[in-house]
Amino acid sequence: MTLSSAPPVTFIGTPDHRKAKAFYTDTLGLTLVSEDDFAAVFDLAGTMLRLTSLGAGHNPSRHTVLGWIVPDLPAAMSALKAKGVQFEAYPGMGMDADGYWTAPGGGPKIAWFLDPDGNNLSLTQFS
Repeated sequence: MTLSSAPPVTFIGTPDHRKAKAFYTDTLGLTLVSEDDFAAVFDLAGTMLRLTSLGAGHNPSRHTVLGWIVPDLPAAMSALKAKGVQFEAYPGMGMDADGYWTAPGGGPKIAWFLDPDGNNLSLTQFS
């Protein structure tokens, strides 16, 4: 067996998964598969996401921990903004007025936002 054929699992740490799960279900529209004392488990298009309780000492990572590829970035951003999501603006990156960054040379467009615990999430549109 090689890991290249094994299904992946992704993890996001949170102080309390029970409090954070509403954002992932109601705001992001993810399907809750199961929940126990340690984590809420979501289906990410066939990949398992474990939103894991780490306790009050949790410090979110400054880098992106999870992202989605979307066909229309402005439309996806608008839908999330309508649900109260605020997108991050990073000074010095040359982000456009809509709040996303385009990689040099006409590369992908990327927008970042935080979950309620400060975990950095992203949306990417490949042109």
